[in-house]
Amino acid sequence: MEYAKELMIILFSAILVNNFVLAKFLGICPFLGVSKKLDSAVGMSLAVTFVMLMATAVTYPIQVYLLDKNNLGYMQTVVFILVIAALVQLVEMVLRKFIPALHKSLGIYLPLITTNCAVLGVTVLNIREGYTFAESMINSLGGGLGFMLAMVLFAGVRSRIENSKISKSFQGLPITLIAASIVSMSFMGFGGLIEGLFK
Repeated sequence: MEYAKELMIILFSAILVNNFVLAKFLGICPFLGVSKKLDSAVGMSLAVTFVMLMATAVTYPIQVYLLDKNNLGYMQTVVFILVIAALVQLVEMVLRKFIPALHKSLGIYLPLITTNCAVLGVTVLNIREGYTFAESMINSLGGGLGFMLAMVLFAGVRSRIENSKISKSFQGLPITLIAASIVSMSFMGFGGLIEGLFK
């Protein structure tokens, strides 16, 4: 029961308190680039979540049973990037074959998952935090769901911005960045919530 509570704390902390986009500022490129339309935002989020889970499932054993045992910890970043790149290629091939509309709508942003620092960040942080395999998978799931929450929320904010009258000097990227900072600040309110819920 205590372990289940700990897993829930890890999950909800990754979604709300330690949100990779809004609290750690990782994965900003797809966050700003793909959040214009809700369907693209959800599709990108699902792809990122899948890659996060698969990357954790592959990189955790590599770190524990290969790199750590052979004193090759300094190769962590290179190995993890190679694993993530291979997984993104797999996702791209699957989407191209089975969901071509989503593949077309994601466009250039799908290969950018390879360089999405949120995916690399979750795999590295799982090791750095000393999580077990189960905790790492839960943290990765929470990271992916948090990424989706941020993308969906911001897609809604951007749709409201597009239908608003905005001063010419703020149109485009400036108002997008201002809106992103306000959404990010709103997540600071979740700080002490998680520990209070699972006491």
